[in-house]
Formats: sequence, structure tokens, C-alpha cells
Amino acid sequence: MTLLILSGTGEGRRIAAELHSQGIDLIASLAGETRNPKDQIVPLRIGGFGGEEGFRRYLAEAKISAVLDVTHPFASEISERSARICADLMLPYCIFARPPWTPNAQDDWTELEDESAAAQYISAGATVFLATGRKTLHRFADLSKCRLICRQIDPPDGPFPFANGEFLIGRPPFSVEDEIALFDKLKVDWLIVKNAGGAASFSKLEAARALKLKVGMIKRPERPDAPSVSSIEQAVEWGKSFG
Repeated sequence: MTLLILSGTGEGRRIAAELHSQGIDLIASLAGETRNPKDQIVPLRIGGFGGEEGFRRYLAEAKISAVLDVTHPFASEISERSARICADLMLPYCIFARPPWTPNAQDDWTELEDESAAAQYISAGATVFLATGRKTLHRFADLSKCRLICRQIDPPDGPFPFANGEFLIGRPPFSVEDEIALFDKLKVDWLIVKNAGGAASFSKLEAARALKLKVGMIKRPERPDAPSVSSIEQAVEWGKSFG
């Protein structure tokens, strides 16, 4: 019997490594969105499952005993599907739900329902730094009178979808000092981020705070109605019970 960890996050790597060190039989699954992912000491499966039926088939063929979902908080389709299928198969499922970021008195955040809502608040001529990934760039079409900069890990497969935008390649982690220097150099007015939570990418928000930048914070989607944990320690304990 094997524990399947749906990974792709820093917490996923840490949880998998800890469980592996304790002799838990597991497989960590990566969607394959990032080229040349970081090395891991655990057995890996990279790539999609081929839809709902493919996921069901994999769970049976790999003799998966439980699924620990440590995907990105905005990977809602993966989490919804996984929770639903596991419930249908009566397979134990748990989602790692890291707490969202919350502003303090020094922050100037505007909560956005989704990317398309940014145009309601950002004035023409602003320089907007998009730390939201390339998949949702099309939702910023209404910011046609702004300068858009989208940072991503891998070189793009094609041109920026709008004439007023450009890609910036960079692989995290980024220090607060580096982010301050970058935003200052680019003359950024607005930072748009998804409320992923966690410490790994919080440096850009600390930089925005230091520079008094406006932040558009995209509200995270609802997570599945399923058992959840909010710390690495809790996730490890849950995994030990089923691995």
C-alpha cells in the first residue's frame, strides 16, 4: 500500500522527504508545469493523470492507500477532482491548507475576486508587476493602457499575449532586498499576487510594504469539503497513519 502525495510546493517536498525518511512507502506526483523541478529524494511521478478516469485508473494500478494533497492553493480543479474521486472510492484524502496572507497596518492591499477585477482599481499608465503565472494572463486584457510585467520561472513558449506586456524570467527564492531593488528599478506601481500564503514567496509583499506599493490580492478559491491540516507536522502525522 502506498501513500500518494500530490505535490509541487515547497511544503510538499518537505512533507514527502520527512515521510520517506521514516520509511513510509510513498510516491510524490508533480504536474510537470515547471521544467527542471528541484531534485527530490523520494520516488517521483511527473505529468498529468489523463483526466478523471486516468486518475481513477492510476489509484487502482499503483495500489494507493491514501492521498495527501499538498498542491498550490490555487490548483482548485486538481483538489476538487481528487477529493471527489477519493470520496467516491472511500479512499482517505487530506488537503494541506496553508493559512492565507493577511495585511497589517502598513500594507495597502485591495482584495480581488479574480484577475479580471484588477482593471477596476488600476489607473492607465501604471506599471503592474504580475506575480500570478502565465496561465491566467488573458484575464488582464482590460489593463491595455498599463505596462505589464509577468515573472515566471521558465522561458516563455511564445510572445506575451498583449503588446503592452513583457516576461521577466527568475527562479525563486527571492530575498526582500532583491525584490525591493527589482521593483524600484522597474518603477512598479502595483503588485498583483494570488493569496497563496506561506513564507516562501512572502518577500515580494515585504518589498511592496517597504516601497509603499499598492497590492492587488487575488482571493483564493474555496477548498474542497474534506479533512484538512494546516501545518507540516500535522500533514506528516496524517501521512504516517496511511502510508
